[in-house]
Amino acid sequence: MRFYVIDGLDGSGKDTQAYKLKEYLSKSGREVALRIHPASDNAFGHIAKRSLVKSGAFWRLVATFFYGLDVVRSIILYCRGDRDVIFVRYTLACAYLPRAIIRPVYAVVNFLLPKSPHMFFLDVSPEEALRRIKKRGDSEEMFETLPHLQKNRSRALLILGNWKVVDGNVAPDKVFEQIVGSLSDQ
Repeated sequence: MRFYVIDGLDGSGKDTQAYKLKEYLSKSGREVALRIHPASDNAFGHIAKRSLVKSGAFWRLVATFFYGLDVVRSIILYCRGDRDVIFVRYTLACAYLPRAIIRPVYAVVNFLLPKSPHMFFLDVSPEEALRRIKKRGDSEEMFETLPHLQKNRSRALLILGNWKVVDGNVAPDKVFEQIVGSLSDQ
C-alpha cells in the first residue's frame, strides 16, 4: 500500500489535486482509494460536516471530534491491502484547535497515525483561499472567513514538520506538476 495526503486551507485546491493524483496513479493499473474528509459515507463525517456550518466553540469541538473519528474510521477501513490511498485532510486539522494545544495534540496524533513520505500541504494565501471559497458558492463554514483562514494558515505552518509544502497560489496544473515532481524525487 502507498499512502498519500493532500492538506491545506479551505479553498487551497485539495479536492482538485486529489482527483488529479487519483487519475495519475490509476494509470499505472493500481487500485486507488480516495478519502475526502469529512466523508459523506458515514455518520461521523455527516456530523462533522453539519457542525461546520454552525458557529461557536461547542460546534467547533463537535466538528473536530467527529472529524477525528471519521479519519480514524478511514484509516481502519482503507489503509491495508494492496492499493494506494489518498487522504484529503488529515493530521493538520490540529491547526483548527486552540493555539495552546496544537503542538501537543499534533505530536500525539502524529505519533499514533500512519505517516507517509507523500504528505503535501497546499500553501495558499488566505486571500486567495477566500476568493476561491466565494467563487464556488457553497454555504460558508465556520472557518471560511479571512481571519480564520489567516489564523489557521499560521497555525498549520507551526506543525508542518516533514510535510512537502506546495505553492497552491498558482494554476491547478502547476500545483500538480509540483506534486508529481516531488513523487518522482523519491
